[in-house]
Amino acid sequence: MGRILLIDDYPAFTDFLAGYIGDSYPLLQVDICNNPIVALQCIKTTVYDLMLIDLEMPTMDGLKLLSFATQTGMDKNRIVILSGREADFLHKLCPMGTCLAVLNKFEARQKAVLDMIFSSLQKKAGGPPVPNQGGGN
Repeated sequence: MGRILLIDDYPAFTDFLAGYIGDSYPLLQVDICNNPIVALQCIKTTVYDLMLIDLEMPTMDGLKLLSFATQTGMDKNRIVILSGREADFLHKLCPMGTCLAVLNKFEARQKAVLDMIFSSLQKKAGGPPVPNQGGGN
C-alpha cells in the first residue's frame, strides 16, 4: 500500500482530496493533518511515499515543512507543494528541483499532474495503473 501525507489547514479540501484518492486509487492510504505543527510529528514517526503540502498555513508555511521533511530523510522528489497562487509566483518561489512539483490546487488542469503521480504510486503499490481520470473534464 502506498502512503500519502496530506497537510493543509482547510479541512474541506483535505476531505475532498482524500475521498477522491480513496475512491480512485484503492491501494493508496491518505493520512490527513490539518495542523502543520501536528504534521511535524507525523513526518518524524511515519514513512510516507508522498507528501502533499499546502504552501500557506497559519503557524508554519509549507516551505518550512518541506525543509523539515527533507532534513528528516524524505526525498524532495516525493513532495508536492500545493497552493492557490498563480503558477508564475509558485515557480519563482520554488524553482525546478526544489520538490517534485508545485501545483495550483484550484486549477482543473493541474489535476492531471496529480493523477499521474497517484497512478504511479498505485502501480508501485502493486496495483494496475488507473486509467486517465479525465484531467479536469
